[in-house]
Amino acid sequence: MKRMVAISAVAVTALFLASMVWFSQRQSGDQFAPCRSSAVAGGDLGGPFELLDSNGQTVTDKDVITEPALIYFGYTYCPDVCPLDVDRNASAVDILQERGQSVTPVFISIDPARDTPEVVGDFASNMHPKMIGLTGSSEQIKAASNAYRTYYKSHEAEDDEYLVDHSTFSYLVLPEVGFVEYFRREVTPEEMADKIGCFINNM
Repeated sequence: MKRMVAISAVAVTALFLASMVWFSQRQSGDQFAPCRSSAVAGGDLGGPFELLDSNGQTVTDKDVITEPALIYFGYTYCPDVCPLDVDRNASAVDILQERGQSVTPVFISIDPARDTPEVVGDFASNMHPKMIGLTGSSEQIKAASNAYRTYYKSHEAEDDEYLVDHSTFSYLVLPEVGFVEYFRREVTPEEMADKIGCFINNM
């Protein structure tokens, strides 16, 4: 009898805590509260940017983020990390497409010296047919990087070859909302798709 009472008490406590979490999320006014896992609240990252597309035309964040977008900062000459991360993002986009949810993958270069509009455009189209490749002047890229608090630093060149250290987060951005979540590189395509799907369902 005591065991049954104890089990019932645990169940009631769990139900109470769950209801309090649900109530606090509703009271917070954050429609995406059930989806969030990062400590950074929406609005603390991201913002307007002005860059060049694959045709060399100036575009803004309003032109690019017309549906949920997955943004990654990297460079096309990256030997390993960038291709793996960008391929992971492309796989997540494909999974979401199979579920009837549309997301645009976006690649922003941090290497304007080598990543011309044509180069970054070719890289993006080879990674995914929907991917948008962006580059720009050093000032434009720095401004976009600062908005998302990304880090990058070029090594000294040897025979015109050099590596660029950079952060490896991917950022989920929603039109008319802005940044809502970031993903570390260890997140799988399936996990990413599940999380992004939650945000889309709560739009």
